[in-house]
Amino acid sequence: MAVRIMSDKELARFEVLRDLDHERLTAQAAADILGLSRRQTLRLLKAYRTCGVNGLVSKQRGRRSNRRKPENVRAEALAIIRDRYADFGPTLAAEKLRELHDICLGRETIRLWMAEEGLWTTRKKRRPRVYQPRYRRDCVGELIQIDVSEHRWFEGRGPMCTLLVFIDDATSRLMHLQFVETESTFSYFAATKAYLEAHGKPVAFYSDKHSVFRVAKPGVTGDGMTQFGRALSRLKIEIICANSSQAKGRVERANKTLQDRLVKELRLSGISTMEAGNTFLPAFVADYNKRFGKAPANSKDLHRPMSPRDQLDDEFTWQEERTLSQSLTLQYDKVLFILEPSETAQAAIGKRVTVVDYPDGRIAIRYKGEELAYRTFDKIRKVNQAAVVENKRLGSLLEMIKAYQDTQPPEKRSRKAPKRRDQTGHMFNVG
Repeated sequence: MAVRIMSDKELARFEVLRDLDHERLTAQAAADILGLSRRQTLRLLKAYRTCGVNGLVSKQRGRRSNRRKPENVRAEALAIIRDRYADFGPTLAAEKLRELHDICLGRETIRLWMAEEGLWTTRKKRRPRVYQPRYRRDCVGELIQIDVSEHRWFEGRGPMCTLLVFIDDATSRLMHLQFVETESTFSYFAATKAYLEAHGKPVAFYSDKHSVFRVAKPGVTGDGMTQFGRALSRLKIEIICANSSQAKGRVERANKTLQDRLVKELRLSGISTMEAGNTFLPAFVADYNKRFGKAPANSKDLHRPMSPRDQLDDEFTWQEERTLSQSLTLQYDKVLFILEPSETAQAAIGKRVTVVDYPDGRIAIRYKGEELAYRTFDKIRKVNQAAVVENKRLGSLLEMIKAYQDTQPPEKRSRKAPKRRDQTGHMFNVG
C-alpha cells in the first residue's frame, strides 16, 4: 500500500501517536501535545492502527472543496472580466461584477481566478522596475540637481521648515543650501539668484515635476512654461524634469545625509532659527564638500559668468500679461490698476501689457519694456465709517452695506496670484 504524501502537521501527529501506540505516552499527555481533546486523539490512534500512516492523511486532500463555486459561475465571471475588465485589478473587478452584473464574489476569489487565467500578476511575481545607474556628468556646472527637504531641522527648538538643496552632479558637492518656510516659486527665485551670483550660470538644472518647474496643462504661462522656467529660459539655462526620484538619486541621498548630520550640527551650535541657520550653512557646506566631494572627470568649469544683460532682479519676478482696456484699466489679484493717460499708455489700449510682481511686493506695469505710471483701486476694500459720514446722500445705503460686510468672513485674494510665505512683512499695500 503506497504511502500518501503527508504534511508537516500530519508527520508531527504520527510521531506522537506512534509513541502513544507503544505506550510511551498516556492518552492525556498525547492530547496535550497535539492540542486536541482526549477523545479526538483516541480517534486518530484508531485510524493509525487500522490504516497506518495513511489513516492520518486528510481525506479532503485532492478533492474538490465543498465551498467551491460552480464552474459555470467561474466561466461567466472570467468571460466578463476578459471582455470588459481585462486591465482592472481584482478588487475593482469584483465591485463591477457585483454592481453591474449581479455576480457576488469575494475579491480574493476573483484574484485567484484572474491569476490562474493570466489576467492578473501577483505582487510576488511582478518584476521590479530596473533603474540602471546613470554616469556622472564630466564637468562642474554641467548639471545641477535641485530639490527640497522638509524636515524638523531645529528639532523641538524651532519651527519646521524647508531646506533648498543645490548639488553638482559631476562632483556631489553642495553648491548652495538655503532654509525657507516652504517650497514656492519666490523661494526658488531667491535661492537661484544667490546661486547664480556666487557661481555663475550652469548648463542645466535637474529637478522633479513640482508645479514650480512644470505645468501639466499647457498654455498656463506661454507654452506650458512656469514662472521659474520662464526666468531660466531668459537666462539661457535649461530645466530638466526627472521622471522618478531614482533619476535624481544624488540629491536624494544628499538629503538623507543632511537630515542626519546637519540636524546634529545645528543642535551642537544651539541654532534654532532660519536666519541663524542660513548664516551657519556656508561653513557646513565647506566641511561637507571636503568630506564627500568627488573630483570631476574633466577639470573644466562650465559655469558661465553673468553678463550685463542678465538682470536677475527683473527676471526672478512673477510676470503675467493683461489686456489694457479702453479706460486704461486692468485687473490683477483683485486690484484695479488705473494707468495715467500718457502717450505710451494710450498706444497700449487693447494691447497686452506685462504686470511684473517683485518678491518684495512692488508692482510694475510695462509695455514694450517701458514702465507705465498707475494708481490703484482695491476692489475688496470694505466700506468704513468715514465713507458713511462723508457721503450724506448715500448714508443709509452705506450703513446697510457696512452692516452686511461686518457679518461676512474676510474675502481673500485670488489663489492664482504668487504666494510670498517666505517674504513675510513685504506684502503689496494698495491705497
